[in-house]
Amino acid sequence: MKATLSNYKQSPRKVRLVADLIRGKSVREARAALSFLPKKSSSMFGKLLSSALANARGASLESLVVKKLTVDKGHVLRRRRLFGRGRSGQVRKTTSHVTLELVSVTEAVKKITKKTTKRASKKLEAKS
Repeated sequence: MKATLSNYKQSPRKVRLVADLIRGKSVREARAALSFLPKKSSSMFGKLLSSALANARGASLESLVVKKLTVDKGHVLRRRRLFGRGRSGQVRKTTSHVTLELVSVTEAVKKITKKTTKRASKKLEAKS
């Protein structure tokens, strides 16, 4: 259950502030946090979350968790800004690529238990 957004017109540094708040939370907690957050990208994350839920097809809200949320650098639009005395400077308008992945809680627990049992068995083999 993935959703992606390409070329969002805000810098990745600003978008990551919101991404860090909802990473690892359940869908209900993430929606509640986004509704009260006074950031420009919070509305975008709400739409992206809704898109990922539509891709989930039938999974309940209680069982879904934000597993992976990455914010990568997109294209940089270079523009010119005029200054006094005939000079000009460069203005960089950065964009972001955002990828959101949801996973069911039961699947996440199964993966975690597999990893821990493998680690525990390796430790036991190493000791004996």
